[in-house]
Amino acid sequence: MAAAAAASIRERQTVALKRMLNFNVPHVKNSAGEPVWKVLIYDRFGQDIISPLLSVKELRDMGITLHLSKLEDIANAALAASAVTQVAKVFDQYLNFITLEDDMFVLCNQNKEIVSYRAINRTDITDTEMETVMDTIVDSLFCFFVTLGAVPIIRCSRGTAAEMVAVKLDKKLRENLRDARNSLFTGDTLGAGQFSFQRPLLVLVDRNIDLATPLHHTWTYQALVHDVLDFHLNRVNLEESSGTETSPAGARPKRKNKKSYDLTPVDKFWQKHKGSPFPEVAESVQQELESYRAQEDEVKRLKSIMGLEGEDEGAISMLSDNTAKLTSAVSSLPELLEKKRLIDLHTNVATAVLEHIKARKLDVYFEYEEKIMSKTTLDKSLLDIISDPDAGTPEDKMRLFLIYYISAQQAPSEADLEQYKKALTDAGCNLNPLQYIKQWKAFAKMASAPASYGNTTTKPMGLLSRVMNTGSQFVMEGVKNLVLKQQNLPVTRILDNLMEMKSNPETDDYRYFDPKMLRGNDSSVPRNKNPFQEAIVFVVGGGNYIEYQNLVDYIKGKQGKHILYGCSELFNATQFIKQLSQLGQK
Repeated sequence: MAAAAAASIRERQTVALKRMLNFNVPHVKNSAGEPVWKVLIYDRFGQDIISPLLSVKELRDMGITLHLSKLEDIANAALAASAVTQVAKVFDQYLNFITLEDDMFVLCNQNKEIVSYRAINRTDITDTEMETVMDTIVDSLFCFFVTLGAVPIIRCSRGTAAEMVAVKLDKKLRENLRDARNSLFTGDTLGAGQFSFQRPLLVLVDRNIDLATPLHHTWTYQALVHDVLDFHLNRVNLEESSGTETSPAGARPKRKNKKSYDLTPVDKFWQKHKGSPFPEVAESVQQELESYRAQEDEVKRLKSIMGLEGEDEGAISMLSDNTAKLTSAVSSLPELLEKKRLIDLHTNVATAVLEHIKARKLDVYFEYEEKIMSKTTLDKSLLDIISDPDAGTPEDKMRLFLIYYISAQQAPSEADLEQYKKALTDAGCNLNPLQYIKQWKAFAKMASAPASYGNTTTKPMGLLSRVMNTGSQFVMEGVKNLVLKQQNLPVTRILDNLMEMKSNPETDDYRYFDPKMLRGNDSSVPRNKNPFQEAIVFVVGGGNYIEYQNLVDYIKGKQGKHILYGCSELFNATQFIKQLSQLGQK
């Protein structure tokens, strides 16, 4: 979403990290002189921030040969040995957030329950506890804007946790700007700010404006991986039992070992297809595989020239063009082997996803939920799906029913609700999440919410005939090839209204803060305001890859505009429904 901007948040945070690792002076590639060897000591918070940005090889290139998690131990040892005077300098780094994409960040991973949806929405939360939650969120957002090098205009809904964050963030930015000598937004903190001509818009939204999307069964690659696999800080872990517990075929022997794969910006296939509908991904993996097979003879020929038959691929990838006559072979072979590695990686990941789709009929759930959310006529009864023993897990059924309940303009009658509850109980569902959603719906002002989810969005296109060819890794039989039609989710629609300065009842009463204004009153929106070119949308109470992808798709049609998506925590539907269940127990 921010690819064309001067520097993405990923690049800026990486630059700041490298600067820190270079003793707080800018890191220059190919600088003359001997490298300075260092020991990097970090805690779990630091590890979560560094690992999505810098690989072990990159750390080694910066002179870090050893990385240990001993931060507290070293501080205690320094005190015990009275060696505090030996500490030459201590630098504060405003990097307390995790960047997962060029245009996506999350506040924290360790202790994320402190800022979770459950923490913010507990009925028994004290004022002091709520202050702690808000301060934690604001401190991280402040770090984000210091790294970005920009002071935002802030908009937020009234009477929500998002408003509490806005008030505190406005105050913190204002105080820092007032102290001109020590302000983090003046002078060359990290080079020129990303937004040189116009300040960015920060839209703070509350998770409660849309509880259906986090429960939604999705159809795009990245969101599906996050929904059905163990995907965490850009790393997916595939285990022996992954996707096979409910499968009649039983466990597949090829997945006996636990395997981890990093899905990073360097992975061209991932970058190209993470937002694509799953059948398209399966087809692309198959095409890549066929393309590689056509080049396999070339690989064998190159190995033969280099006398490397039988060598493992790791040894081959270490080769460099050190001899003139093998230059072409050396450059071609690692490229081909890297292509093979990515094909194997995505074949394994996509196969694991496909197992879940087929075993749980996730295409049926996705299509049905899309119809519910877009108020399209339903072609089959909700009770039929809930009662079908072959359609999904108890959790899948509960997610579907909650989406129906949240999206309904009028709640079902008590008699109907009892019938649904009986069917859900018979299917093995825990009804606690429904208990909470009932309370939430009763308390929420439902005049305008739940927000409309747009019009028809999917068209079944029959089966994927091209992927069905003989020898395909992906037997998509029975899986619908659903084509996505762009529709704006509530978060995207709110952002669009505020970014384009549109008048809309949904956002007309949003508060407006400008930390650079001398008076900190809740000023009305200036009349002569032009539409914003850059915006950050931040969800207080947790976000998901479905919303992120929806924003990515939305901004593609807006030339010259850039969006960043952030959230207090990133959860999938399983994690979110667990929080709803805990809230419903009281």
